Amino acid sequence: MKTITLIGSTGSIGKQTLDVCRKHNITVKALAAYGNTALLESQAREFSSECVCIYRDDRYIEMRERLADTGIKVLCGMEGLCEIASDKSADLFVNSVVGMVGLLPTLTAIENGIDVALANKETLVAGGHIVMSEAKKRGVKIYPIDSEHSAIFQCLQGNDPKQVNKIILTASGGPFFGMRKSELEDVTVEQALNHPNWSMGNKITIDSATLMNKGLEFIEAKWLFGVSPRNIEIVVNRESVIHSAVEFKDFSVIAQMGVPDMKIPIQYALLYPQREECDVKPLSFTDYGTLTFFKPDFETFDCLSGCVEAINRGGAYPCIVNAVNEEAVTLFLNREIPFLRIGELVRKSLDSLPEMPSETYEDIKRAEMAARNFVYNEMNF
Repeated sequence: MKTITLIGSTGSIGKQTLDVCRKHNITVKALAAYGNTALLESQAREFSSECVCIYRDDRYIEMRERLADTGIKVLCGMEGLCEIASDKSADLFVNSVVGMVGLLPTLTAIENGIDVALANKETLVAGGHIVMSEAKKRGVKIYPIDSEHSAIFQCLQGNDPKQVNKIILTASGGPFFGMRKSELEDVTVEQALNHPNWSMGNKITIDSATLMNKGLEFIEAKWLFGVSPRNIEIVVNRESVIHSAVEFKDFSVIAQMGVPDMKIPIQYALLYPQREECDVKPLSFTDYGTLTFFKPDFETFDCLSGCVEAINRGGAYPCIVNAVNEEAVTLFLNREIPFLRIGELVRKSLDSLPEMPSETYEDIKRAEMAARNFVYNEMNF
């Protein structure tokens, strides 16, 4: 029976992770959330966790009061996340937070020799070189939770990675598939949050609408599977049934398929290498009847083309476009900028900010700050 620690427990992936833990009697030693004290309290009591972390400092006292009768240790802030990540008694550290806040806890878990189940895209986008080199040095396994990267990971089982010809990264196309920029000028927050296939948190749903999400996954795939960007192809599968595929040197293609439900990749990461019954609907080919495939629209979706350019440039540019996007998505959700402005800021940052190193965590933080300052200056904050 496995033991895990989980940060980001009150978000969409975090809650589904706990669903898997309930079904398979997985022990959850520690939990962390951004600011939802009520739900974090409920989770900690249900799973009899030893420790919780509330990231927001201003919620720390409330969190302590909520759990005062339990003996559960209460932490806060980045220091608390890293303390949870360093718990060597856990078999697996599960990172499902949103944003670059996830990078340092991931590095902390790796430094302590703890395997990582990773749903936090920004960890590899911003610090892929550091994370993968440290994991290799310490013999730490990284299990991807993203449905696309889980699919690739599954397709590679029993195969020699050196025989891979290319990775085929699938995308749903989001709610605005087939539309041109002129049709996206007046997109509302509500329209952007209406994803056709997946139920996710607000930030990742907006990223799916701009195709930034696919751009981030493109960058992640380079680091996770050690391939050149030129050996990664993005293909739009509107039904989100083929979660990704791998083409080998003999041009045979192995794909992983299933209904669009995040519990499948979450459970695979938590129980690897075991496969057990999962609380999802089985895939019926005849229910779907037809699967469709299209090329992505790099001209309309600036975020996607910006990410591909960023990883081809290298250095800290992936970190830069990611941090700019984080700020821009927040501004859009707050109705301070129009939808297309997100991609415009991502593209402009590539031309406006100089090349910066990305060899250390401190390098990454400097690049992140430069990117966020870029957005503030553009918005005249």
